[in-house]
Amino acid sequence: MMPISLILAFLWAILANVIAMFPSRDRHWTNAYLLIAIGVPILGFVTYQTGPVAGLLCLVAAMSVLRWPMIRLWRLVSRRR
Repeated sequence: MMPISLILAFLWAILANVIAMFPSRDRHWTNAYLLIAIGVPILGFVTYQTGPVAGLLCLVAAMSVLRWPMIRLWRLVSRRR
């Protein structure tokens, strides 16, 4: 049986893709913040329950879904150097 943490991670990914299908006036930034707030505890739960490899894979998957917040974070960090 699949651990509950991975089920929650898959549901998060489905929710993120459904949210992306609807139009948004602010280019989905409020939705991205909501998904990040929900995804961080799920990512911690996945890592705790299934180990660091599965947690890292889920992190990479979440970063691919939320790529624009990651790009903006990278630009912010690289500018401060």
